[in-house]
Amino acid sequence: MAKKKTNEPKTLKPEIAVGVLGSGSFATAIVKMLVENSKTVHWCVRNEFVKGAIELRHHNPTYLTSVSFAPKSIKVTTDINELVSQCEIIVLATPSIYLSDQMEKMTCEYRDKIFVSAIKGIVPKANDVVAHYLRDNFEIGFRNQAVIAGPCHAEEVAMERLSYLTIATVEDEVSEKLCQLFSSSFIKVEPSKDILGNEYSAILKNIYAIGAGIAGGLGYGDNFTAVFVSNAIREMEIFLEAIYEAPRDVNESAYLGDLLVTAYSLFSRNRNLGNLIGKGYTVKSAIQSMNMIAEGYYAADSIYRTSKEKGMKTPIIDTIYGILYEEKNAEKQFKKLTAKLT
Repeated sequence: MAKKKTNEPKTLKPEIAVGVLGSGSFATAIVKMLVENSKTVHWCVRNEFVKGAIELRHHNPTYLTSVSFAPKSIKVTTDINELVSQCEIIVLATPSIYLSDQMEKMTCEYRDKIFVSAIKGIVPKANDVVAHYLRDNFEIGFRNQAVIAGPCHAEEVAMERLSYLTIATVEDEVSEKLCQLFSSSFIKVEPSKDILGNEYSAILKNIYAIGAGIAGGLGYGDNFTAVFVSNAIREMEIFLEAIYEAPRDVNESAYLGDLLVTAYSLFSRNRNLGNLIGKGYTVKSAIQSMNMIAEGYYAADSIYRTSKEKGMKTPIIDTIYGILYEEKNAEKQFKKLTAKLT
């Protein structure tokens, strides 16, 4: 029996020009998310070698190499001005230590664009979060910004395992566009208006994950790690309230969920860095042995200083900072920390 024809129109992909800055694992995962709902995703990568490899072999030559892209689904460049001038929405997904180098090359008109930060770290030149860096250095206000948060490891996105994103932005129209762009069969999206809370929590959880890794390397077990994470989420709440008071529930996935996956997952580069330190590596040798950047290391200095400036009691942050930047003995510092946890 012949199938009955219908006159229902096919679902069309939204005509929103979107681009991604960065060529690491999370940037590649974001491109994979976006091609689900966009005809073409513009992609600005670090150099001509990466660009040529993607165009020839249709996958990132270094990160998430199993993810293939249809040739017509992406347009690759090494020029941030080409990316920004062609896109309405630009997702920033470089490591925080490289962001300013890229943004300072931007000479095209950008004031009507939406910039989405997928960066979970402090911008070193500004010693501040991305939201403030964009506002203070490029006059990109919060109405033209958004932050991606939540438990969403790139490796699981590559395997299309169900993952959850939180997208924080103050404008409802921007939120609607971004939710439409990122939602798919394997990505669920929740909106939020807590831009600074989401950004700071994404930074803090990396520092706490280093601590969880150190504990594991030292031989502490699951019982201690559970107590450690329980104290970490409470410390995070204290920090966030001191920085920016807003209606938020730290038990939601953007805060607690992201902390849990980063503290426990074998995919977590911050946990892995801590684990090496706990096993006896020097901080320098542990960093050098990794082929990806652990944002928590670079953030710990700034977060520690902010904590002290505001008079916060943050024993976990203090402990991690001491180990990372003051060459304090990890075993001795964690033994002292155990007396402060409840």
